[in-house]
Order: sequence, then C-alpha cells, then structure tokens
Amino acid sequence: MPELPEVETVARGLQRTVAGKRIIRVTLGKSDFIDNPLEVARELPGLKIRLVERYGKFLLLWLAAAENPPNREETALLVHLGMTGRLFPVAANEIHLKHTHVVMLLEDGLELRYVDPRRFGRIAYLAGEALRRELLRFGSDPLEAGLEEFVARIAGRRARIKALLLNQQVLRGVGNIYADESLWRAKIHPAKLASSLDRNQGKLLFESLRKILQEAIVLRGSSISDFLDAEGQPGEYQRHHQVYGREGKGCPRCRTEIRRGIVAGRSSFYCPKCQKSPSGWRALSKKKTKAKTKRDG
Repeated sequence: MPELPEVETVARGLQRTVAGKRIIRVTLGKSDFIDNPLEVARELPGLKIRLVERYGKFLLLWLAAAENPPNREETALLVHLGMTGRLFPVAANEIHLKHTHVVMLLEDGLELRYVDPRRFGRIAYLAGEALRRELLRFGSDPLEAGLEEFVARIAGRRARIKALLLNQQVLRGVGNIYADESLWRAKIHPAKLASSLDRNQGKLLFESLRKILQEAIVLRGSSISDFLDAEGQPGEYQRHHQVYGREGKGCPRCRTEIRRGIVAGRSSFYCPKCQKSPSGWRALSKKKTKAKTKRDG
C-alpha cells in the first residue's frame, strides 16, 4: 500500500500536469469505493483543480469554481490509492486500461483516470465542515512536525513504538516499510514500548524517520509490487531497504541475520543484535516463517 513517499511522488506529478485545469466531464464505472458517487459525478464538472497535494497517505485535489466568491466553502477530492490504485493523466484517445473506474475529462483534452483492480482505495468529494472533520481525524505529518511535537505524541504511551508509528491518528503517512527502516536506523526494536524510550532515542527516531522519508521521496518511493507514479514509472527506494523484506539476509550494519516478528498485526523486520528485543517478546520461529511464506505463495 502506498505510503508517504509514494503518495508524495504521485501528488507532485499530478501538480505538474493537471493543476490549474478545469474538469469538463466525469464518467464513473464501478463506484463501491466512492463515498458519494452521485455527488462526484454532479459536482466536479465545471470545477478547476486548484492544487494537488499529499495529506498523509491521501491525495487531496483542492477544487475551485471558475468564479470563486470569498465566502465559498473549500472543496476537495480526497483520494486513497489502496493497494492497487493509480491516478494518472493520459490523452483522451488512449485505450482505457482494464479496471478504469473514474475518468475526468479535462479542458486541455487530457483525462485524469483512476484505475484500481482490487478497489481497496477510496474517493470522496468533501466540502466545508465535512472536509474539515475528515482532515482532523489524522495526526501530524512527520515531515512538518517538530521534535517537541513528535516526542510529545509518543512519550509515555503504553503501546509498541511501531504501533504508534503506524497509527494515522498519531502520525499521518507512515506505513510498514518506513516504520521498519526508521526503527532499524535508530536501533530501536519495533516491539519496544514507547514509554520506555528516553529522550535521546526519541530524538534519534525523529531524525531517522524524517531522513528516510526524504531519501525515499527523492527516489520516488518504493515499488514492491504495484506502485507506479503519475508518469507510470516505478520508484527506486526498494533498492535501498536495509531490513524491510530482507528476512534471513545479513544486517547491513553488523551482518546478523535479519528476523521477522509480528507487531501491531504487521510483519516487522529487524536486526536482533542492533535492535534489542524487549523482555518477554519473541520473534516468529523459522518454521512458522516458512509456513507463512508457503501459504502466501
């Protein structure tokens, strides 16, 4: 599932190609992942895409009327790509890919298309108070929060540190890949309780997370299976993963074998030497790991 760097990459690509253009027509296919399909089809035509930006793991397409009065409510199209979603511009005469569910014809002849084979994404047209309430559900952006805010959000919490990193109400945008990579760089075990971190560890994690996210954005994110950017190109950061998906391989820092455990219901990759396990915590046995790999096939 696209995380902060992947969504940032798509947002930047769309900002370059579709921002400032008016939507002429909207055509919907399957719409079970759209909060309000009738509103999307009715309200979007005639509106201009004022700005495209990332909000956590979401894309926000800010909209404006041709003549926008000062007291008009803010409106936006909120888009989550799910596991297999893509939002990209293409010439209107290009053949539609299978699983194309939303087509927005723009004034310059481009079409902004949403393609999603598994339809685990989400699209919502939001305005005014509904838009404000939606955005308030999420925590701070890790690239915008300062050290004091970051530490305050995790300090004293009786939760596994990785669970907090994945909690979108604490920090918005961080997912499994970048949580594991940041914790490895900071030498903090993913199952460690946040309340047991001292200030220096909190500062190191803050710096590690920001640096890794920034590095990943430069390389257009990680393409593990389906991710492509707005131009249809894969990311390159997966070539730089130190622990994620590297179970059984040597730790780049100490050569100890990378292990995998379950934290917050997610596979978590870590170095048992660099990232000391908290008392009582157990990694998955190799037997269980092999069995799961066989089932996942």
